[in-house]
Amino acid sequence: MTRIKLCGLSRPQDIAAANELKPEYIGFVFAKKSRRYVTPETAGSLRADLAQGIRAVGVFVDEPAESVAALLREGVIDIAQLHGAEDEEYIRELRALTDRPIVKAFRLGTGETADVREVLQKALASTADAVLLDSGAGTGMVLNWELLRDFPRPYFLAGGLNPDNVAEAIRMLHPAAVDVSSGIESDGVKDAGKMRDFVCEVRKEVDYEQS
Repeated sequence: MTRIKLCGLSRPQDIAAANELKPEYIGFVFAKKSRRYVTPETAGSLRADLAQGIRAVGVFVDEPAESVAALLREGVIDIAQLHGAEDEEYIRELRALTDRPIVKAFRLGTGETADVREVLQKALASTADAVLLDSGAGTGMVLNWELLRDFPRPYFLAGGLNPDNVAEAIRMLHPAAVDVSSGIESDGVKDAGKMRDFVCEVRKEVDYEQS
């Protein structure tokens, strides 16, 4: 079954919409250069209102491992998603500080074969608990899905997903989860209607595949 992650939530109304829709995951972005950045204090406040059963993912870019582990220990987040240049040594360091799940993101761009295949090999070999395949760092650009058809490891699919194309992505690739941020926004903020449309499209496709 393809799971859902609604990423970049930053306001109480975003949490309220997520609580109604009940995705498996939501994401808080702790990268200060992102327009979706939230402070640990804001994330903690939002997390307090998050419905049980929805797991909070923290998105980090080259953050010190101790800072990531602290947010996991404090219960602000359940899962760490590493979206920078974090390598295997960094993952080992973080594992020494926490036993919570780690997701490593790999940026494939939208481009062609050789460079992408090299990145996919690194993703396949990663010791993270899960990998996320994205076109960039919150660029909203769609991946070349054809290059992922035979990727043998379960993964989170990101990059340019929206209510109009997510069903097609699931039919083609059957990812473990789909991750959306800009595709559920209007004027730079989360749009509850688009959030609902996205979740409905995923669940409609999943129900069809299981029937």
